[in-house]
Formats: sequence, structure tokens, C-alpha cells
Amino acid sequence: MALSIITNIFAGNPLDRASERRGDEAWLAEKADDPQSLAVAIWNGKPLVEDAPPPPEASGEERPAGVQIAYLRADMARDLAGTPERLLFLGLWKDIAVFAVDLEGGADPAEGPLQGLGRFEELRAIAPTLPPPDAGILATAKSMFEWRRKHRWCSNCGQETQVTDGGWKRQCASCHAEHFPRTDPVAIMLALHDGKCLLGRQATWPAGMYSALAGFIEPGETIEEGCARELKEEAGLTATAVRYHSSQPWPWPSSLMMGLLAEVDSAEAAPDQTELEAVRWFTKAEAAALIKGELDGLFAPPPLAIAHQLIKAWAEEA
Repeated sequence: MALSIITNIFAGNPLDRASERRGDEAWLAEKADDPQSLAVAIWNGKPLVEDAPPPPEASGEERPAGVQIAYLRADMARDLAGTPERLLFLGLWKDIAVFAVDLEGGADPAEGPLQGLGRFEELRAIAPTLPPPDAGILATAKSMFEWRRKHRWCSNCGQETQVTDGGWKRQCASCHAEHFPRTDPVAIMLALHDGKCLLGRQATWPAGMYSALAGFIEPGETIEEGCARELKEEAGLTATAVRYHSSQPWPWPSSLMMGLLAEVDSAEAAPDQTELEAVRWFTKAEAAALIKGELDGLFAPPPLAIAHQLIKAWAEEA
């Protein structure tokens, strides 16, 4: 069931995460042995995919090019993992268990043990062509494996931690501290004033690219307060009202982008020259042209990004 009418790419993971079963090692082992259970393979951050069949109504040149997850049998993924360290229980699709296996190294497994079963592609590049449920599943797996890779050592005592709960927890054998996956909250916002929206650009971005302002939420800060602080720091603007638009999991490495629309009290914006090198106000007509690539010399982030969806939603708002 959709909880929002707005679903950004990487949102909408359809699996029942079945978190209450994660601690049942016997059940997980049984599911990993079940020939019906499935697994997603990730190699150096790239998912294993295959060409998706076109929808029945498509024909000829109208057939859209797309990819989908190339699922493995779970027992094959378990054998490839070699250890629970690299195996993650993602959840249930109805009664079918779905796992993920984290593969590393210089040799492409699609040219070795997984030959003929699919190919590994960069998630950022293929995300717009994936079925939305597949994109959500892959974002979960990628984020979790990034967390695993960066949290091998206990932050309390420095000793090595061990994976438990189907990959969703790490525990220190020395001090018994428990470590759980983290998600970094990010406020990303359109500043609005007098019928215009403010976009900015960083010096490292491709020439002509403008996007929404954004920043991490700090401890002890609400989403609205973080939004207001970022607007003040980056563009010298004072927020007077903030409303929520939508959110997006962002698996580079593991952020939650919280899309906002913020009314500000002035059009006197100035880039801080640290985060932003330039800011510019856009009318609705200009914003609509920007996301279509029709504004001379300027362009917005691709539809993959929540920033694109924020600009589009505001530009098309009645």
C-alpha cells in the first residue's frame, strides 16, 4: 500500500522486512537452504541485473529499454558469501525469503561463477530504468553493505565486531556493545519568495547545473530548524514557513533526503562561497523549462534526484 502519492526513485521497497525473524538463526538458515528463496548480488557496489522484458503492450521501436534485478538462488548466494559477514536477509516477498550477497574484488563475478546469469551495472546509471520496487530493494542492499564495510570495528572499545540478526546488527565480542545501521538525515529545500524559487550551484558541478539547497540535519535539530539553518548559512535567507514534500532513500552511502518547500522573507540571496558559488531565482516558467532542458545553458539534476522532483512539483503547482 502506498503511503504517499509521491514516490521518488529508491523509495517503495516492497519487501516485508520481517524484522522479528532476524534473530532466528535456525529460521534464516532454513530459508537460505530453501530452493525457492532468492538473492540479490552486489559486486563492489554494483548490482547484478539483466534486460527487462518490454511490457506486453509495447512493440517495435516503442519498446522501452530497461533492466531488472537478476536474482540468484539464495543457497548459491550463501555459498558465494562463504560467511554470514557478506550475507544479508532483506525480507520476504509473500512467503519467499530474499537475501543479498556482498561480493568484492577485482575479478568480475559475471565473468566467473555468475557467468550467464546477468551483468553488474552502476546503480546510479541504471536506477531510472529499473522497476521502482527493484530500485528500492537495491538501495536497501547497497546502503546496508556500505554500513557493514565501514563499521567493522567497535566504536566503544576498538575491537572487531561480528554480524548478527541477518546482517542488521553488529556486536562486539569484547565489550558486548551493539551497533545498528545508521541513516544520515538531509534537508533538501526549495526557497520560495514572491512566485520564484531559489536554486544554487557548487563550483565542482558541471557548468550550468543548478539544484536545490541541502544540508545534513545536526544533533538536537528538527527538520525545519535544519532547513532554516542551511538557508541562512548558504544563501543568507531567513525561513518563515517550512512544509514537507516527500523523502528519498539515497544510497551514497546511506542518507535519507527530506524534501521541503520553504518560504523566505526576502529575495536578497547571496551564496556563501563555501558551499555555493552562485544562486539564482527562477520563475515557474523558467523552472519548468530548466527541468526539461530547455533553458539555454542551464540544466537541473536528472529525474533520479529528489531535487529534480521538487523543482518539477513546484513548477507544475497550480
